[in-house]
Parts: sequence; C-alpha cells; structure tokens
Amino acid sequence: MSEDERQRITTDFDEAVNMTAAEIEKWLDTDESKSVGQKSGGGESTGHASGRRIVKILRKKKADLTDSDYAHMKKVHGYVARHSKQRPKGDVEDTDWRFSLMNWGHDPLK
Repeated sequence: MSEDERQRITTDFDEAVNMTAAEIEKWLDTDESKSVGQKSGGGESTGHASGRRIVKILRKKKADLTDSDYAHMKKVHGYVARHSKQRPKGDVEDTDWRFSLMNWGHDPLK
C-alpha cells in the first residue's frame, strides 16, 4: 500500500469517525449499542465488533498501523458514508440508525 493511499484512507477515516476512543468505549457498553446491527450466530453484531476495533486503531500510533488496520479504516469510511445517506426523517436521537452509526464511531448529532 502506497503512502499516498494510506494518507487518503487516514483522512477519510478521520472525517468519518467523530467520536473519541473513550466515547466509543463508553457507548459500546450501553444496551442501545448492543441492540442494533447484524449478528452472525447470535453473538456480537458486526458494528459492535467494528467499534472495538476502531478504539484499538485510534489508540495506535500512525507508524504502528498495519495494512489490516488501513483496510478496516477504509471499511469504516465506506459504512459511515453509505449509512449516513439513509438518514430517516424527523428526530434521530433515539433511533437504531443513529445507534448503528455510533457503533462505527460516528455520531450524526455531533
């Protein structure tokens, strides 16, 4: 992966993820966080697992990021971009739509 590509992915990720590692961790402990998303085999949802990975990425030094980290950062940006376009009408504060985005590190009310 080229340095230019890593920089582009980092910029996109930083724009998508508007919650701090501490905010995401606190959010992931809530019942609302655990109530949304696709669960494979009845376990943790894809978004919830992604949130835990985002916390790890946010706490790493840039030099320590792996190609796998960059691939996940790219996936996060894509999810937030797609899901943001599906914003429901009205107040979204207590919606599954917002909760799902927050699992991916993005609070649309920020």
